[in-house]
Amino acid sequence: MSERFTDTLRRAADGLWQAQHDHPFVRGIGDGTVDMAAFAYWVRQDYVYLVQYSRVLALAAARAPDLATTSRFAELANVTLNTEMALHRSYAREFGISEGELEAELPSPTTQGYTDFLLRTAALGSFPELCAAILPCMWGFSEIGLRLAQRGVPEEPRCAAWVRMYSDPLFAELASWCRALVDRLADGQPQEELERMRRAFMLSSRYELAFWEMAHNQERWPGSQAIGGGKPWRNRMGS
Repeated sequence: MSERFTDTLRRAADGLWQAQHDHPFVRGIGDGTVDMAAFAYWVRQDYVYLVQYSRVLALAAARAPDLATTSRFAELANVTLNTEMALHRSYAREFGISEGELEAELPSPTTQGYTDFLLRTAALGSFPELCAAILPCMWGFSEIGLRLAQRGVPEEPRCAAWVRMYSDPLFAELASWCRALVDRLADGQPQEELERMRRAFMLSSRYELAFWEMAHNQERWPGSQAIGGGKPWRNRMGS
């Protein structure tokens, strides 16, 4: 049996994905010791991300080559808007963050860069390239959730809710569907298109790692203190 295209993508990005599993923010969610101020910041920023991600999914639905794929991406946009974001709103209430504050949250440099990349790919890239760019979010969160759940659900209730959501079999099925779609789209593509898909997958994988680091550091824009914006910007990601 020949190797799946998504297996080659996952192998190429293994260092980035392992760094996510090893990241102190992810480990802190898994054992319930994550800094709650950083967790609240992640909730705020991931809410901003999901607003734009829903638009990316809607564009994927519009560009899909067949009705079944259109229907599935439309369903994913609905689930993101009405299930995943509902969890974020419930987190926000526990942190004393109102829905109005969530809606008014400005994107960090990493959130801005990641969502701009996805929206640009959705608008200007090929459909296979777009699906490869979407895959690391779905597949990565499922892999993280399942690994954390294998170690046991933490006692801290907000962390426990996170682990339960992303280790849910339905979420794993979603990741499997997206993998199968990318494999199907890669079949028969010229090398140039496969390379575009690979680059999109790798860049999204880098942004996924950067997003954990962003939350861990509560990243801000340079100069944000001068306009009343909390911690100064820091970036320890290196090259």
